[in-house]
Amino acid sequence: MQNVDGWREEVREEFRDLKRHAPERVSQRLNLSWSNWGFGIEELEVSCDRLSSVGLKYTELHGNHYGDDLGYDVETTRATLEKYNLAVSGVCGMFSDDNDLSSNRPIQQQEALEYIRREVEFTAAMGGSYLLIVPGSVGRPDAYDASEFHRSVKALRLVADVFTEKGVKAAIEPIRAAEVSLVHTVADAIEYIESVDHSGVQHINGDVYHMQSEEVNIPRAIIQAGDRLVNLHMADSNRMALGNGSMDLDTIIMALYLIGHNADGRFVTPEPLGPGGAPYHARNGLPDSKKLDVLVRDTIGYFREREEAILAL
Repeated sequence: MQNVDGWREEVREEFRDLKRHAPERVSQRLNLSWSNWGFGIEELEVSCDRLSSVGLKYTELHGNHYGDDLGYDVETTRATLEKYNLAVSGVCGMFSDDNDLSSNRPIQQQEALEYIRREVEFTAAMGGSYLLIVPGSVGRPDAYDASEFHRSVKALRLVADVFTEKGVKAAIEPIRAAEVSLVHTVADAIEYIESVDHSGVQHINGDVYHMQSEEVNIPRAIIQAGDRLVNLHMADSNRMALGNGSMDLDTIIMALYLIGHNADGRFVTPEPLGPGGAPYHARNGLPDSKKLDVLVRDTIGYFREREEAILAL
């Protein structure tokens, strides 16, 4: 037996035990959302119509408040979401060289702090559970220097009170080393959270695409994250729609049930962005709506199919 087969069977057996001894813990289905920043500058109403058409009840909104005059307006956004019976799971914070908590240029750290304040306020106004935080610039894999971790921790601590004041969870996202210079694994995220040492910064936003590069075993990393995991981004092994790659989705779903992720305020959020090192240009471009329709339909359909198959074991 390969190591991976042994690890898979361990999780499968733990899941069977959960079903046998605590069936109530598998009675509620996982809450599915969708991260809409990959839809670019498509009109929000078009995006909401697409998500609603496949039965989704939640969306993770693009954190697009890059300045005081930019980003979703609260009242207009709320009205559009209500029209399509959608609620906000959380907001996907976007961090680049322009707003980098770990930057060696204080002016860019300040931009990150102001950005976080704007997005936390928006997240709270929309009823979202979390704001995704990346400790460094996404798309910059080379470190500035050996002090990045310290600078990032110190900077985030400066605004940590806003999370508790607004009732929003700061969700730290580990990202693969090909895209960021620090915090690549669940263990790294836990170390970062413990270093910030603030009640408002206690949670993790996982991403299985990054996990396949950085973790020994994705289901075990999910179990390691445990109650800290507030959201899990999903894409197949090739960063495409679920079911179009080699990702072991079944064991991932089992791991999520084992940690009690099928609970209110916790989400599974597809984010299939396509292959490539840095797909983040998509956030400011016009997409092919028909391709997105297929992407969403195939991903949501496949996830629900696999979830039901697992629960029938």
